[in-house]
Amino acid sequence: MKKILIPFILLSLIISFCGKKSETVKLEKDTPAYQLAKDLSGVLPFLDPDSNKALVKTKEFTITTGEVIKSIYDNSGNKTDQLKQMPANQIKGIILQTTQRMGERKLVLNEAKKAKFTVPDTVLDSLVNLQYNRAGGEEKFIEMLQQSGANIEAVKKDMRNYMIFDRYLNETIGKQIDVSEEELATVRHILLMTRGKNEAEKENIRNKMEGILVRAKQGEDFAELAREFTEDPGSKENGGLYENFPKGQMVKPFEDAAFSIPVGEISDIVETQYGYHILKIIARNKLKSLSESNPELEQEIKSQKKPQAFRDYMKKLKEDLQYEEVRF
Repeated sequence: MKKILIPFILLSLIISFCGKKSETVKLEKDTPAYQLAKDLSGVLPFLDPDSNKALVKTKEFTITTGEVIKSIYDNSGNKTDQLKQMPANQIKGIILQTTQRMGERKLVLNEAKKAKFTVPDTVLDSLVNLQYNRAGGEEKFIEMLQQSGANIEAVKKDMRNYMIFDRYLNETIGKQIDVSEEELATVRHILLMTRGKNEAEKENIRNKMEGILVRAKQGEDFAELAREFTEDPGSKENGGLYENFPKGQMVKPFEDAAFSIPVGEISDIVETQYGYHILKIIARNKLKSLSESNPELEQEIKSQKKPQAFRDYMKKLKEDLQYEEVRF
């Protein structure tokens, strides 16, 4: 769907952010975006450009149907003809998805503006040149834009807004993510798969795992048992080893065992959606004791925590600005 509506990889990430505080966008008659809205309103009357109803309301800005449709047209041009052929539920989905992105990014851009955060022209120029190179040169890039009905200056403006959004968001969220005290577990495990098995088959598999568990607790080499029996292709060759993983990375029953059983001990049988496991706890460490020797690990954990940090940040912004999305 994104390939139909937005012709370039970068533009699939960009939403227009025009407009000053509390200013609303209303489509002008006899413009292509107005006609697009009129055509779509034949299927979804809520999108009538003359009504220009609000899709997002906050204390600082409002996003109207006109602004959303203008954004779609500015970024997709004549490719929006395909939008007119879609059924109502697909059109509605695209409108709501675009509205959500516009709303969230506008919230962040407002915060960036208050903080007087900007992106140097040299950085923007490098991004534009990258797009030129991907298209085969500046002339071909501009030709592609013209053929799609887009405008180079509008695209540059959207690029700048997206870069401000992205960099400000990363900087802000980055300050909120502290993983120095993160606890990491290292375990070996053996997995016998039960997916797609009936109850009788699962019982036989559990009996087999109980036999393996007895051997492990009697002192047999756990790594060798894992190499022989585990059905986890990701860890079979290294003896069932998973090193230095934080909470939130493994399925819950596996995680609970990995972070609660004392180091050096072997778990009882743990059942997950994948099957039956037994774990041997090899080590648990604080990330700060490893961060100097393994900075890549620290960055990996921060990356894993970014989605939740983003959701928390957006939730706070929406609460502060009394953000409301209007459904139709």
